[in-house]
Amino acid sequence: MKASIVGASGYSGLELIRLLLSHPEVEINTIVSPTNAGINVHEVFPHLTNIQVSQFEALEAEELACESDVIFFATPAGISSQSIPKLLEKSVPMIDLSGDFRLRDGDVYEKWYNHSSPPDEALTKAVYGLSEYYSEDITTADLIANPGCYPTATLLGILPIIESGWANPNSLIIDGKSGLSGAGRKTSLTAHYSEVNENVSAYKLGKHQHIPEIEQIISNKIGEDVTVSFSTHLVPLTRGMMCSMYVNLNQDLSETEVIDLYQSTYENHPFIRVMPEGKWPTTKGVSGSNYCDIGLSIDPRTKRLTVISVIDNLMKGAAGQAVQNMNLRFGYPETAGLSLSPVFP
Repeated sequence: MKASIVGASGYSGLELIRLLLSHPEVEINTIVSPTNAGINVHEVFPHLTNIQVSQFEALEAEELACESDVIFFATPAGISSQSIPKLLEKSVPMIDLSGDFRLRDGDVYEKWYNHSSPPDEALTKAVYGLSEYYSEDITTADLIANPGCYPTATLLGILPIIESGWANPNSLIIDGKSGLSGAGRKTSLTAHYSEVNENVSAYKLGKHQHIPEIEQIISNKIGEDVTVSFSTHLVPLTRGMMCSMYVNLNQDLSETEVIDLYQSTYENHPFIRVMPEGKWPTTKGVSGSNYCDIGLSIDPRTKRLTVISVIDNLMKGAAGQAVQNMNLRFGYPETAGLSLSPVFP
């Protein structure tokens, strides 16, 4: 199968190249990067000497559709929404790693992303690509909206207890910490080594664009409007993400009962690993892999559950989940091209 990658010079695009190079059913056909068009790939990225495609391209959407069986968009917000609506009529399955098609309400998108919303008819065709929860819809979708990295870690960690009815969803507090690669390859003061090294900083408090995405999915899952508290922090890691979540329980529960709930929820999902009682996940434990590791703890004094969820933000939080969604869409084994052990240490 021929795959094309739009936005192949960013971190998520590079991860897609790495994963697809070892996928047993896929050949990379075209990589699009207008800023590098006509330049040999190995001149920009010397580590990519084994890629089948020699140069970056700058193709229009219609040309891309003629050459591809699947198209990945690993572009900044506001870019894919200009091309994807034109491609939908071509019936070429697309997986969008940006945030352009995750939110169902165009007005909400414009408020949080400060970009014009995609057309409503395109939004209605988008399927939210949280692989473990929407696999049936993904198998027939022509447009898959890959979730954000923070929402992936948060939703995988919190949905089992919320859907069970054992916790109060409106008490949810999410404390997120991300490595620097989550900000992409663009240069900025916040990405400056001297600013980031040996430093932890909060950012976008109450304003992060992933807030409405998290609220939308939780609300849809339980059938009522939910509002969450969500704070984000930049930590001096290249890659990795940890979401620590706190939610009030509605009844007395043991940690064993909650762990059993999570294990039964994810028993048929190969990339979710629920930690045993008293064990906590680490970002190093999932680095370079498509795993999401989840740890659970109950404070009997406060009747509050703590959920620790970790992912590699470029893998399960972006390219890895995109390949997982492609596997679901085309009927390949869900783990095809993704059976990678974490890089440790």
